[in-house]
Amino acid sequence: MHLDVDLTAAVISFLVAFIVSAVSGRFLIPFLRDLKAGQTERSDGPKSHLKKTGTPNMGGLMILLGVTVGCLLPFKGHGQTFPVLILTIGFGMIGFIDDYIKVVKKRSDGLLAWQKLLMQIFVALCFAFYVQKISYVPLSMKIPFASGSVLDFGIFNIPIMIFIVVATVNGTNFTDGVDGLCSCVTIAVTVFFVIAAAAAASGVITGGTAMIGALMGFLLYNAYPAKVFMGDTGSLALGGFVTGMAYMLRLPLFIPIIGFIYFIEVVSVIIQVTWFRRTGGKRFFRMAPIHHHFEMGGWSEVRVVAVFTIITAVLGGVAILAL
Repeated sequence: MHLDVDLTAAVISFLVAFIVSAVSGRFLIPFLRDLKAGQTERSDGPKSHLKKTGTPNMGGLMILLGVTVGCLLPFKGHGQTFPVLILTIGFGMIGFIDDYIKVVKKRSDGLLAWQKLLMQIFVALCFAFYVQKISYVPLSMKIPFASGSVLDFGIFNIPIMIFIVVATVNGTNFTDGVDGLCSCVTIAVTVFFVIAAAAAASGVITGGTAMIGALMGFLLYNAYPAKVFMGDTGSLALGGFVTGMAYMLRLPLFIPIIGFIYFIEVVSVIIQVTWFRRTGGKRFFRMAPIHHHFEMGGWSEVRVVAVFTIITAVLGGVAILAL
């Protein structure tokens, strides 16, 4: 491993992705505003969110543009980022279609659930084919805290992969609901993958640093008070990126650790819906996903972002020990 060359490539990918994402916002946000691609806030949600109605959506295009350019720089080993881009761009496009239908065509439902699921499965299968037939990365998974041990489900590896991909993607989607939350949590998650990639001398390190750069460029506009939201375009792309990095490093079993916030966001929604139905309309949380529960309890958006990011960073340390 030529560490100096790898670090140089990683830093350049970070800087290029940051610049592309940040600069694109100067042009994309006014375009989205002219397109009237504005956010519609829930009337039963936190009252502080009502003022966000009309804020441009689909800003995830900035992230996609930044990370794509950063990943495609012709460094040695950059080809290992292609499978990650398949999931990132693939899910980003699904989110873009959903956003476009909802905010531009003004059809509140967007893609139907079965349409979205079929598209997600198709993208996941494309990723599985590329990883196995072109990148030759096995779908077996390293076991946390068991150095050298792997878990291989044989013919069930692909169905399990599809489940992990779809679950993680929807977890990141639920996490996007507070200014800067999904971006900051995913930066902390990506730092772990960058460290893991450096330890494994993997070329996907440039994908990780490119994503950090793209998210930081996006945060210039998405930090509280947000001038643009990432929408499903961004949140689904981030879920695809996380699972892509995890599988390229054979670390999907680490997602429940490093991606705990994604996990608890999904679980909070499941608990809320189940409790509501079984109790005849009572709520388990003040509001779901769980970040809204804390908001309704008096937490500011900045505090929610800070606490959730700190939790993710601490769990990143745990995940490093688990490698």
